[in-house]
Amino acid sequence: MENYLPNLFFAIILIAGIGYFVMNVRKLIRNIKLGKDVDRTDRKPERWKNMAKIALGQYKMVRRPVSGILHIVVYVGFILINIEMLEIVIDGLFGTHRVFQPIIGNALYGFLIGNFEVLALLVFVAVTIFWFRRNIEKVKRFWNKEMEGWPKNDGNIILYFEMVLMTLFLVMNATDIPFQEAGVGNVVSQFIAPWFDGYSPEALHTIEKTAWWLHIVGILIFLNYLYYSKHLHILLAFPNTFFASLKPKGQFNNLEAVTKEVKMMMDPDADPYAMPEEGEDEGEPEKFGASDVTDLNWVQLMNAYTCTECGRCTSSCPANLTGKELSPRAIMMKTRDRLEEVGKNIDANGGEFKDDGKQLLNDYITPEELWACTSCNACVQECPIGIDPLSIIMDMRRYLVMEESAAPQELNMMMTNIENNGAPWQYSQMDRLNWKDEE
Repeated sequence: MENYLPNLFFAIILIAGIGYFVMNVRKLIRNIKLGKDVDRTDRKPERWKNMAKIALGQYKMVRRPVSGILHIVVYVGFILINIEMLEIVIDGLFGTHRVFQPIIGNALYGFLIGNFEVLALLVFVAVTIFWFRRNIEKVKRFWNKEMEGWPKNDGNIILYFEMVLMTLFLVMNATDIPFQEAGVGNVVSQFIAPWFDGYSPEALHTIEKTAWWLHIVGILIFLNYLYYSKHLHILLAFPNTFFASLKPKGQFNNLEAVTKEVKMMMDPDADPYAMPEEGEDEGEPEKFGASDVTDLNWVQLMNAYTCTECGRCTSSCPANLTGKELSPRAIMMKTRDRLEEVGKNIDANGGEFKDDGKQLLNDYITPEELWACTSCNACVQECPIGIDPLSIIMDMRRYLVMEESAAPQELNMMMTNIENNGAPWQYSQMDRLNWKDEE
C-alpha cells in the first residue's frame, strides 16, 4: 500500500489543481456573460485567419522586434515544454519513469527532450531579459501610474514563476542518472550535471524527485494563478482575436433604440403616443450608452480580461503622450476591476447582484479620461491581441451625452449649431456657400 501513496497523493493534487482551475473558468465565463449579447459569428473564414495570424502567429508582436521576438521564444518554449506534462502525469499516476522513452524509441524521445531543454534555456534567458527591461532599464510603459502596486508585482511574479519552472525542468533532467547515462536528449542538462558531482546516487535521486514534484506542483499553481493575473491572455487571446470586430476602424455602430426613434419621427403615419398592443410588453426603455460593466457587450468584457497590460496602447496614445489623463490600458484594467467586483458581489449574494452604489463611470473611470480621447484608433491598432479600448470609451461617452447631457461645452455648442444651422459652425444656413464668392 505504501508504494501507492505517492501516486494517490499525486492524483489528489492533480484533481484539486484542475478542479479549482475549472471552477475559476466557470466564474470567468459567468462574468463575461454579464455583458450584452452581440453577434460575432459572421465572416468565419476571416475570423479564423485573424486568430491564426494574431494569436497563434503573433505577427503584431514583432512590430517591436526586441520584445516581440523574446515573447515568441517564451510563448513557443513554454507551450512546447509543457507537452511533457502528459508524460509527467502518466508517471505520477502509475509510478512509471519516462514512460514514453521505450514506447517511441530513444531517437525520437531524445529529439523531443533535446528540443525541450534548448527551449527551456532560451525561455530562461528571454525571461531574464524581460525582468531586466522591466526593473533595471525601466522601460517607460511599465512605469505608468496604473502599474503601481499589484500590476507591477504581478508582472514580476510571473517572470519568477517561469524562471523557477525552467530551472526545475533542467535540474530534474540533470540529476536523473539513467537519463544522463543514456545520453539521449540531454543537450543542455549534461552541462548542469557536473554541478552535482560528488553527490551519492541516493542524494541525486532525492534531488531529481524533489525537482519533479516542485515542477508539477508549480505548473498547477501557475495554471490557477492565471485567473488572478494579466497572463489570463494565454487562454483568452485565441477567442479574443476570433471575436474581434471586423468593421473598418473608426466605424461605430448605430443604437437600435435611436434608429427606431428616428424612423418613427420620419414616418408621417406613426403615432408616437400609441399604446402597445395587448400582450405586447413595451419593457424598460433601453439605456443609451454604458455607465457600468453590464451595459457593455460580452466581447468588451472579454477584452478587459484579455488585456496583457503591455502598455503598447498607452505608449501610442496621443492624448497620453501630451500629458492628458487618459490611458487606454487603464481603461481596460479598471473595467476588469469593476467586473471582478460585480462578480464577487454576485457570489456573496447567492447569485444575484445587490446594488452597491457604484458603477464603472465616475467610481472607476472619470469623464476627464473619456473626453481626452481623440478617437484616433491608435490603441486598437497597436494592441497585439485585438483589444478595443475605444469602443468602451465611446459607449461611455454616449451615456454622458444622451443620458446625462454632460458633454463638454464645445461639443454642446457644436450640436446646437447642427440642430439650428445644419452645420457645426455658428452661422445661418443661408450663408453656408458665401465662401465661393470670396476672391
